[in-house]
Amino acid sequence: MSSERPPLTQINPTKLLHSKWTAVIPANRERHFMVVKLHRDELERIVEVDLEAVITGRTQRMDWQTLRDRTVWRTGWL
Repeated sequence: MSSERPPLTQINPTKLLHSKWTAVIPANRERHFMVVKLHRDELERIVEVDLEAVITGRTQRMDWQTLRDRTVWRTGWL
């Protein structure tokens, strides 16, 4: 029995700011998002991003690596 990992999207962290994302399973009619802020650690590595929902303007903070999971996020606005 093999445990399959979800497919991961390759992301260049230096190009995250203002990148566009589509939620695979929208919540509260929020499907399209844009990265509006990067949060860095003491070594200046990106650790979190603020995503803003296009339709509502609501912002949520999350680990930037979460965007790599293709079962949750897709690059661009689809």
